[in-house]
Amino acid sequence: MKLKSPSLLYIIWMIIFTIIPMILVLFFAFTDNSGNFTFDNILNVGRYSSIFLRSIGLGGVSTIVCLALGYPLAYIISKIQVKSQSIIIMLIMLPMWMNFLLRTYAWMTILENNGLLNKLFSIFGIPPISLINTSWAVVLGMVYNFLPYMVLPIYSAISKIDKRIVEAAQDLGAGRRKVFSKVLLPLSVPGVISGITMVFVPAVSTFIISKMLGGGSNILIGDLIEMQFLGSTYNPHLGSAISFILMILILISIGIMNQFDDSDEVAINTNYR
Repeated sequence: MKLKSPSLLYIIWMIIFTIIPMILVLFFAFTDNSGNFTFDNILNVGRYSSIFLRSIGLGGVSTIVCLALGYPLAYIISKIQVKSQSIIIMLIMLPMWMNFLLRTYAWMTILENNGLLNKLFSIFGIPPISLINTSWAVVLGMVYNFLPYMVLPIYSAISKIDKRIVEAAQDLGAGRRKVFSKVLLPLSVPGVISGITMVFVPAVSTFIISKMLGGGSNILIGDLIEMQFLGSTYNPHLGSAISFILMILILISIGIMNQFDDSDEVAINTNYR
């Protein structure tokens, strides 16, 4: 079978930008400075287990907050007029048109000890609160930057739900809570799963947010990898090993989320038969 030109271009793209980088990561992760095969780099990753746990913890908290904020927002957007929906979606996407670094710098200006937030507090007689260089500042930065990735897939899933299904449930006597828990929520699960994945993966691997808002006491996996390649402790072999372990953890997380998605789909299909 002859490959069509779009398929050939896609394969070339995958080879250059996915397969070759993966091979390089694996090569450096399992070799030493002399190019000899070794497991030492993988074993040394265990020394940074606390950083992995911190990254997963903060990434998980950020994902939960994004879900708690994003689902109601996506639901509200899906219920208003179509023209207004486009405007609100554009407003949600608007911060993403700005450089990621500039957005994070803006939050530094807001959260620092003499920042806008503490100046606002002083107007009401509230003493300055130390907000910058804390774990909560990192979570806030993650939520701000990654919330659109939660809202958009959930909004897409909810807006595709057939209104006749909701009307049928209401006609059968289901109240608002029943309609939400038995119809809307199960049918929007694919969007929720996509949103969780799209937020959790970049949140766990981020490094700019944690460096600028969290300070030196809130180093995450991304910071650790960056230090191995760009810092004074230059060690691309250890950096590749950390990246390899991170990829495995992310793939496991995605696999677990997909299992929830499959099981929910089976339950939905069973309920509607």
